[in-house]
Amino acid sequence: MTIDASADRAVRAAVAARFERLPMSRWHVTVRLIVGAVTFFEAFDQLLIAYAMPQLRQEWHLTDSASTWLLTVGSVGMLIGAVLSGRLADRIGRVKVIALCVAVSSVANLALAATQSSGSFMAVRFVQGLAIGGEVPVAATFIAEITRSHRRGRFVLLYELVFPAGLTVGALVAAWVVPLLGWRWMYVLAAVPGVLCVLVQRAVPESPRWLAEHGRVQEAADVMTRIETEVQRATGRPLPPVTDPAADAAGTAAGAAPEAVPEAGADGLRGLFTGRYRRRTLVIGALWFTGYFVNYGITSWLPTIYQNRYGLSLSDALLYSTVTACAGLAGCLAAALTVDSAGRRRVITVCLSGAAVMLFVLAYLGARTPAQVLVWTSLAAVFFFGSNICLYLYTPELFPTRMRALGSSMGGAMNRLGVILGPIVVGMVYAGGHVPPVFVVLGAVALAGAAVAVLGAEETAGRRLEEVSP
Repeated sequence: MTIDASADRAVRAAVAARFERLPMSRWHVTVRLIVGAVTFFEAFDQLLIAYAMPQLRQEWHLTDSASTWLLTVGSVGMLIGAVLSGRLADRIGRVKVIALCVAVSSVANLALAATQSSGSFMAVRFVQGLAIGGEVPVAATFIAEITRSHRRGRFVLLYELVFPAGLTVGALVAAWVVPLLGWRWMYVLAAVPGVLCVLVQRAVPESPRWLAEHGRVQEAADVMTRIETEVQRATGRPLPPVTDPAADAAGTAAGAAPEAVPEAGADGLRGLFTGRYRRRTLVIGALWFTGYFVNYGITSWLPTIYQNRYGLSLSDALLYSTVTACAGLAGCLAAALTVDSAGRRRVITVCLSGAAVMLFVLAYLGARTPAQVLVWTSLAAVFFFGSNICLYLYTPELFPTRMRALGSSMGGAMNRLGVILGPIVVGMVYAGGHVPPVFVVLGAVALAGAAVAVLGAEETAGRRLEEVSP
């Protein structure tokens, strides 16, 4: 190890040690609320297409195939945006990328409200997808980097609750606005939160871990000092002493010795597939894919299935779909409250297995009535929402600071692949008008994800980021 590498490790360890001694405070909550508001409205934007789709099909005379592409083109943008934003956030910083993404998404909402054809709508949806796909994993990375190891799961997942909350509020607003005012006004309302990009730039500091990793040592120290001052002011008590960062660095290095670990310069895609990170990248990618394949395979088609297969009115179809989204929010809360005590691996495994069971039961019962579909898809949503929210916590923990955003974004890219293929496969299976096979396929995918978690996931609960990912 060179002297420079030792010095870099010492700087990073010092920043981590200073974070570890910070008690939870108003500063943490404020930053979590600001970044959470951004993520909330990105989630709000993401689901609106499912609730606009019944009117879009009528207005533009869309076929099932055209409807599927309209649903998925945004997800293609999200996939690309996730990969690009991760690399960009590792290069220029987390906060700049978050602010840029929310600004682009807001402008895209206004453009969507003004579109006059399915072609222009698809083009703008793709651009908006770049922003949504870019913001969510980078925000998760940032929140993980400003949090100490003790009860990190609860803190991060209570922040991540804003995403399913955004989905739920989006569903509630859309269920009211679309029948009353039409789908265009829904997108006009969704553009308003774009002002948050200014607040993010002014009120949220850059991650000191990222600054230290990029050699901006003095800036990292200054930001940490400001954070410590804010925390001390908020708590009204002196801060605990900093533990010896040199000992922490030595312990981390010793713990990493048995495995092949990328050197400091091994970042980017090469780093993700080197040493211990190769298995982590493959496992986390499979979990993101299966979880969101199931999630969006169900939620994107439910309003259409309720209306076309069971003859519900538009208002009732949207209301039934909203109940399922609300049930998913309850699952997220349960995961947030148990993920530190039960552990990431166990929560993800139980949730994916539970979702598979609920979906298989619904298929076995024949999905004969809309009430039956409502009950069992809502129970399944409790489980697959709980699993998926855990991935926003778990993924940043598995990668070091130098490629944490990229690792999270690769998970986000597999998420988007699932979001793309889930609705496409469901559309193909449902094309014959038979509903039970849809839930057999989705249950099988959830079961595959549970098997991956059992066989390949490693536990990270209660461990420092630098210990888990040297």
